[in-house]
Amino acid sequence: MKREECTLYHGGLKGAESLFGETAEQYGVNEVIYSFDGHKLNRDRNTVVLSEAELQRGDISMELASRMMNRTYYETEKIRKVLQTIFHMVNKGHQVFVIGTILDDNSVKGGTGWAVELAKLFNRPLHVFDQNRNGWFTWRDGAWIEDKPLIKYTTFVGSGTRYMSDEGRAAVEQLFAASFSKKEILAKK
Repeated sequence: MKREECTLYHGGLKGAESLFGETAEQYGVNEVIYSFDGHKLNRDRNTVVLSEAELQRGDISMELASRMMNRTYYETEKIRKVLQTIFHMVNKGHQVFVIGTILDDNSVKGGTGWAVELAKLFNRPLHVFDQNRNGWFTWRDGAWIEDKPLIKYTTFVGSGTRYMSDEGRAAVEQLFAASFSKKEILAKK
């Protein structure tokens, strides 16, 4: 797999998403950021602003989202658009990487959890770096299994918390370093 044939999809927000984007840029991996009108981004390279019709393709009942994630989401336009945007990221990326916290019910804390639930629903290879446990976990056969994942598909998603630990930052760098040869990248510059 050639790094220049790979594309990272994310939402351009502060924290994990921006770090995934910055790291992809360092490694020569393409990057696409999904957003919507009025959404404030921390990183805005190759941004695709989704139209209302495109957002509607990712629409879901807030009741269903609340049930799937074992928490309550109230009907707000912004939250709905964020969840719709996450649908497009996971729909485009074949493999999903998340930095966050795995909860006791096997969901992931915060809005990032929606990317995780969609990845499970779409049967995507799914990997979460749990900052509390300081390790990567892969969703396999209905359970989180400790793992050391690699980027193995040409399209992938990078998402996660806005509040990155040093270990979370290192995990993203190590993921790219293990998946793509930095020597090859430096030689081509």
